[in-house]
Amino acid sequence: MNQIYTTDVLVVGGGTGGTVAAIQSARKGVKTILVSEFPWLGGMLTSAGVSAPDGNELQAFQTGLWGAFLQELQRRQPGGLDHSWVSFFSYDPRIGAEIFADWVRELPNLQWISGKVPLEVLRTKDCITGVRFADFTVNARIILDGTELGDLLALGEIPLRWSWELQSEWGEPSAPTNFNSLTQTYPVQAPTWVVVMQDFGENIAPEIFPAPNYDPSQFTGAWDDYGPEKFLNYGRLPGGRFMINWPVAGNDYCQNANRLVDAGVKKQEFVRECFWHSQNFAHFIQTQVGRRYGLAAKLFPHPNSAFALHPYYRESRRLIGLTTVCEQDILPLANSRTALPFHDAIAVGNYANDHHYPGVEFLLQPKSIRWGGRWTGTPFTIPYSALIPADTDGFLVCEKNISVSHIANGATRLQPVVMGIGQAAGMAAAMSIVLGCQPRDLPVKSLQAALLTDDYAPVVIVPLFNLSTDHPDWLHWQTYYLDHPEAYPADGNCPCILDQTDNKLNLNCFTGKFKRLDEQNYQFNITERTNLTTTNWQLVALRSHIDQQLQTLPSAKILKIWGRPNSSGNWLLVEHLEEV
Repeated sequence: MNQIYTTDVLVVGGGTGGTVAAIQSARKGVKTILVSEFPWLGGMLTSAGVSAPDGNELQAFQTGLWGAFLQELQRRQPGGLDHSWVSFFSYDPRIGAEIFADWVRELPNLQWISGKVPLEVLRTKDCITGVRFADFTVNARIILDGTELGDLLALGEIPLRWSWELQSEWGEPSAPTNFNSLTQTYPVQAPTWVVVMQDFGENIAPEIFPAPNYDPSQFTGAWDDYGPEKFLNYGRLPGGRFMINWPVAGNDYCQNANRLVDAGVKKQEFVRECFWHSQNFAHFIQTQVGRRYGLAAKLFPHPNSAFALHPYYRESRRLIGLTTVCEQDILPLANSRTALPFHDAIAVGNYANDHHYPGVEFLLQPKSIRWGGRWTGTPFTIPYSALIPADTDGFLVCEKNISVSHIANGATRLQPVVMGIGQAAGMAAAMSIVLGCQPRDLPVKSLQAALLTDDYAPVVIVPLFNLSTDHPDWLHWQTYYLDHPEAYPADGNCPCILDQTDNKLNLNCFTGKFKRLDEQNYQFNITERTNLTTTNWQLVALRSHIDQQLQTLPSAKILKIWGRPNSSGNWLLVEHLEEV
């Protein structure tokens, strides 16, 4: 019997954006149903195993549900989040999944149904009205596509993009001028089936057997430029575990990736091969680095518990929306450290444009900057109009499936910015229900105001390096620059902001000599009293006033620094410093 559910908002897909969208919609008081394929919510951050996320690491950008997620991780994760060198936040994916599940359970007006995939999208003329699953149908006033591969776009015959666009389309500087062997071989960025390995110490780990078509030569040289220890520490997790998500002759997999948009067995063939490829890489690591390294046990909720529940998809079907985010929209303007905000901005990202094609070095227009003693990315914004179909009502997207070019997707696909997209989509859906309007008719100023003043997790919309949500003038300046974009500061720093107070509680204190190696490149020499050995650490900061202090310090100063050391990255994350 096909059961019929009726709701205000339906979110299909329990990935990063879909989970957040459902939570935000329900928190605004509207009846919401979330249908997920997998038993864990959170997508990239949990079920896909990428528990060392990239981007939005600067404190001023740790806002909204992304910031709330980080705060909850810090509270729940024993030993903190300073483990890997690819990210400032590395955690056990089980804890991430628990956080999202707890948030969902707290909301009586949010119903979560797991283990289901959409089979049919229902519509009346140009309006999406429901989705059919194997044994039930959900009718809803607003439907959100939060699937990993934009499945509702295809099922609903909503105009979409897949694969590359040429430079002639939007004038993107990094786009190819003609279709070529690269665009044919790799129609989209490579997915990765994340596997988590574990250090069994002096014990011998269980043997990892190769899967079909094992060819060790494809992995030769994977860590030659790093060494095995640094290679493993790339994705080090708590408890002696290692997230294996390695792009250099590693477990990225993209053979005949067009199979991913095939509705039949071809997609399952691709997914199975992707799994085998990761299993073979784990076997290669064990045979080359040592039998102390094996598959982690009892991590993910299925028999192959060291492997994520599904591949980490870097690219999806992409909506053709009212606005398309192009490469120019994520690149810094001339003489600027930021990209100009959209007038209808609803989310912020800052990651560098990162593309994965196995065995290929694809050069992109640079969008990185040095800040806080390290490399980070130019901040950019996502427009609300990129979430809205050009000609379809009752529908929003809230994942990697926004209206974005193939090139710009390399920056908009990262976990924190997708959380921001999801939160904005959930808010927009709820407000559209309350106001009785279509998402395209929702006044963007009202949406921005709701995001900025959200009771639980206010969201940054205008990227300002030196203004965090706890500053008393944060809301004023966010609103001011939304109303006066021409006044937005080229350096991304809001004027007349005083230094913020520090917190030294529960932090290690170190004394040593400060050395300036270059602009935004700082070294800290600590002499151990017990054995008189000197260790050199890189100083990094995520807080703007610490960054400003580091910029003004002369070399050879003796400092006391309170912070968190990360031995994998050999950096000291500074939270407070004093001259001695």
